[in-house]
Amino acid sequence: MTKTIQCEIVSAESSVYSGSVEQVVAAGIMGDLGILAGHTPLLTELAPGPVRVLTEQGEEHFYVSGGFIEVQPDKVIVLADAAVRAADLDEAAAEEARQQALKDMHEKSAELDYSRATAELAEAMAQLRTINQLRRKARSKS
Repeated sequence: MTKTIQCEIVSAESSVYSGSVEQVVAAGIMGDLGILAGHTPLLTELAPGPVRVLTEQGEEHFYVSGGFIEVQPDKVIVLADAAVRAADLDEAAAEEARQQALKDMHEKSAELDYSRATAELAEAMAQLRTINQLRRKARSKS
């Protein structure tokens, strides 16, 4: 039997996941993090992107728009700005947001908030990356 650790994924709106997991993989601001039972305590910022939890039953995929991950001796807590199950992401809306952010950045109007457009582009790209990751996983199973 593999060692497990309790995992909580929460956002300001709700608790998205709670359960015992074998591993948590998340997109940290310095790169991907893999957390197993017995990991050293840690608190770090998350980049917008996928969070994957591996359980005895399989994998579950989530998307977080940023936040923090806290690793304690007996628990991993993902404190997300916003979090949803990856299967609930709207690919068409994410692609539209990506296109709009690119358009806004290329127009370079005086009223453009460049940092806002950059953040919106990064979030849309992270959502699309999460959707593609989930799609690749589904293809590898068939």
